[in-house]
Amino acid sequence: MNNKASAPKICEMLRRLCLNHTERHFEELVTRAGKEGMSNTEFLGLVLDHELANRHENTVARLVKQARFPCLKTLDSFDWTHPSNIPKGVIMNAFSVDFVRRKEHLIFLGPGGVGKSHLATALGFAACQNTIRTVFTTAADMINRLIASKCDYGLERALKRYTSPGLLVIDELGYMPMDKDGRDLFFQVISKRAETGSMIITTNKAFKDWTEVFQDNAVATAIAERLIEHGELII
Repeated sequence: MNNKASAPKICEMLRRLCLNHTERHFEELVTRAGKEGMSNTEFLGLVLDHELANRHENTVARLVKQARFPCLKTLDSFDWTHPSNIPKGVIMNAFSVDFVRRKEHLIFLGPGGVGKSHLATALGFAACQNTIRTVFTTAADMINRLIASKCDYGLERALKRYTSPGLLVIDELGYMPMDKDGRDLFFQVISKRAETGSMIITTNKAFKDWTEVFQDNAVATAIAERLIEHGELII
């Protein structure tokens, strides 16, 4: 370890092994090991921990970018005083993101301005931190993209964006009604994900009013049933 002549050779080997972060910080790691009197095993543990931490950080950054959050929100910045009757325990438990691993769904129901989108975004960010591939979209944007994809025969590819990630966050369901194309495409996404992947949906409409959104009682009922079967409603 103290043989300075071996350092360039070690750095070259680190590069060849694609341990680039460790290669860049090799000298400071060696210095720290010397100061703390680390054994060879302890130094190896330090190197591996340093590299894995950097790779995790890069993975999270990539997942956050791919998720396309409109802005980043965290649980720490949420105002628990408004609304006053929010089920804090249920929400806190959700941040373990175990519901994603169980392929369950969360539906946040409430009027505008009470923090539904904040919590949905924060949960999506927490999923990314747990290296779960996540996609964030508004209901309107998802439908518009899917309809547009039909024009260039790219519907199947576009559908995969919403059906393949571990977590799909659909914000603002209910703010505008859907026509037949819109509700059929929304139903396809929900049906494909209902038992294969987790969803978070924010809405200002109670289930009994979803007919207003989908303009079809049978479709509204079918979507609600699929969500509730493996989901939890948070009012």
